[in-house]
Amino acid sequence: MLVLCFKNIERFIAVQDINTQLLELILPEGILDHFEITDFKQELSGQVAYTKKLTIFLEDKKGIPEEYSSFEYKASGFMPAKLIKDCPIRRNIVSLSVKCRRWEVLIDGKHKKRSRSWESASKGTRLDPEYASFLKGIGGL
Repeated sequence: MLVLCFKNIERFIAVQDINTQLLELILPEGILDHFEITDFKQELSGQVAYTKKLTIFLEDKKGIPEEYSSFEYKASGFMPAKLIKDCPIRRNIVSLSVKCRRWEVLIDGKHKKRSRSWESASKGTRLDPEYASFLKGIGGL
């Protein structure tokens, strides 16, 4: 019985890996380095050319930005989600719903709300045009 359960878990993990790999093909390159896919939703769009609407929900991965790691900090939830229009795929209008984390950081004796600086994350790197467009959409470039 335990062996059967273990095989089911292995199969579930394999399917999850395949799903993630497939989503990586349609998301801007590099996005999953910083974000986790938490959900997706497909619904009718009400349009003729693009009959469905696909929304992929992404959350900033855990971990304080490097520039604040030496300060005292605590997690402070997420900033409001931003909806970014992406390229249509097979009669689907595609949107990315992106939630960026924020932290309360003790700087000079004061608690200040901070989030990841996407400019510093991209500094010195060559960005894929799709990923650069994504960063602009969340206010990072």
